[in-house]
Amino acid sequence: MHCSSPKMVCETKIVADDHEAIPGTKKDSIIVSSSQMWTSSSSPSHSARETKVVKRNQVIIREYERSDHEEVLRIFKEGILERIPNSAFRGITQQTRSQCIYALLTVMCYVMTKSFTLTFCMPFILMGARYYYSRKVILNYLECALHTDMADIDGYYMKPTGSDFWVAVLQGQVVGIVAAQGREDDNTVELRRMSVDSCFRGKGIAKALGRRVLEFAMLNNYSAVVLGTTAVKMAAHKLYESLGFRRVGDTEDYTLPGMTRSPLERLCFQIRYSRYRLQLHEE
Repeated sequence: MHCSSPKMVCETKIVADDHEAIPGTKKDSIIVSSSQMWTSSSSPSHSARETKVVKRNQVIIREYERSDHEEVLRIFKEGILERIPNSAFRGITQQTRSQCIYALLTVMCYVMTKSFTLTFCMPFILMGARYYYSRKVILNYLECALHTDMADIDGYYMKPTGSDFWVAVLQGQVVGIVAAQGREDDNTVELRRMSVDSCFRGKGIAKALGRRVLEFAMLNNYSAVVLGTTAVKMAAHKLYESLGFRRVGDTEDYTLPGMTRSPLERLCFQIRYSRYRLQLHEE
């Protein structure tokens, strides 16, 4: 996995929470840097050195270009593949029904075999099956995405009116992505495909990307921004809530594109789909 990253000084912060940091047109870029947070009365030479450091650590959010495609796909794939162990192992902590079924199967194993060894191994067998089916389902989902919108970002997001795709750039390297897809039927815009390079997380880049979508929605007079997520990690949900989204519903046994819904798959793979909405103005 590609993980090379430019050096970053500890003073660098993302300040896109400041509404003035976000420009007012679709075609503008967001430039976020530590220079927006401090003023200095130092000597000219010291100021020049500070300016160079700031320029090295600016995070720029701009529209997608075709030359970005390889890096965009890398970040997207990395984010999707992380869901395999998360769904298999973290996900079970949110699935009370699955815990009960697995406990019952373990007890039945002992009752039928009277083997302590096999009974002891049963939870590990079940976890192995969960990993196998999580990998199978999520790779199928990734394949679907790579043959639809992520194969033709221009056609799906850049050309249609009311949609767009942005990248976050640091020192010339794409480190984050996000898309907005307009819906004319209910006058909403969907936040999609948000992902940040794992080497650059925790620096506020995802929040800045999210704010870009919110600003885009307001400038285009959408009534609300919506999103759906199967994220298991609570950090993703906290991010959406910090942007102002409210959870409006959950589907406990969601069907991802590419799922077969076979009995074994249903036993070993379950995923929760959460829907969020941020109301910008009333219809």
